[in-house]
Amino acid sequence: MLVGQAKAVARQWVLEEAGAIPGFTGAFFHGSANWLADDAPLPATSDLDVMVVLENGEPPRKPGKFVHRGVLLDAAYLPGAQLGAAAEVLGRYHLAGSFHAASVIADPTGRLTDLQRAVAREYAKREWVRRRCEHARDRILTAFALRESDPFPTQVTAWLFPTGITTHLLLAAGLRNPTVRTRYLAARELLKNYGELDCYEDLLRLLGCAEMSQARAETHLAALAAAFDAAARVIETPFFFAADISDAGRPVAIDGSRELIARGDHREAVFWVAATYARCQLVFHHDAPELYARFERGYRALLGDLGIASFADLERRHGETADFLPRVWEVAERIMAANPGIEG
Repeated sequence: MLVGQAKAVARQWVLEEAGAIPGFTGAFFHGSANWLADDAPLPATSDLDVMVVLENGEPPRKPGKFVHRGVLLDAAYLPGAQLGAAAEVLGRYHLAGSFHAASVIADPTGRLTDLQRAVAREYAKREWVRRRCEHARDRILTAFALRESDPFPTQVTAWLFPTGITTHLLLAAGLRNPTVRTRYLAARELLKNYGELDCYEDLLRLLGCAEMSQARAETHLAALAAAFDAAARVIETPFFFAADISDAGRPVAIDGSRELIARGDHREAVFWVAATYARCQLVFHHDAPELYARFERGYRALLGDLGIASFADLERRHGETADFLPRVWEVAERIMAANPGIEG
């Protein structure tokens, strides 16, 4: 299916179903769909992100991933107050990209269209590119609390995600999509284009997978697949990622990682394998404690290969990520200076 065809299905869902949700004020495409041409094929291992905007108040539990007329949609709710003015959106690296192109699906008030046009006009201005890089840097330093009192999978996530956001800082500098699952692959292509591949190897070392072999990555994915299927059967806690640990989410989390590994991008697959494994273990911790130990051996094997065995290791590695930030920022500065797409 082509991206344009998938978008048409998503629009249909918004008009027929999302539009009937109380407080509905609009919807827009979020994520990678805004960086793909309508005549490009939509990968079988990708979903289509739809953000449904609601009036202020506590939004209902997000639908998450589901198949609608042959398209895997990932729908979420966003309170309108979180969008703010164009200046606020322009400075948030994970949101601005959703408005750099014509992304609005439905807009009964006209507010989203006005916002999208304002963001698109200023998106490539140097001031806002730098502001988005700063936003990514701030999230690395402050957005994730590493606490010894948390379940171990939560501790791992509090190290893993800030480490992975180093790629987003660079992608923001390059006016590239800060993609989630394939962030390392996208960062590699960016750094290759700017002659900065030495930094890429450092990013992999920071994650702990620079020396990971393809065979070892396949072993870890096989263990994760078994844990994923078990977690999908028992999950009850309404985690924000709950819909990702499901039959609908399997093509992205498992098949997508398998595709990367099979084509030799096994090191690039490690981040999402580790993130998904942590989520599965957290599901077991809350909803099926009897399964936690059964799948912990495979989980610990993966973490061991990444150099993680204890909270002390996570603290040390968290510090290494912070210490590495000046190096990432230097590279981001060179990318911004050389990027012909940046204005002013």
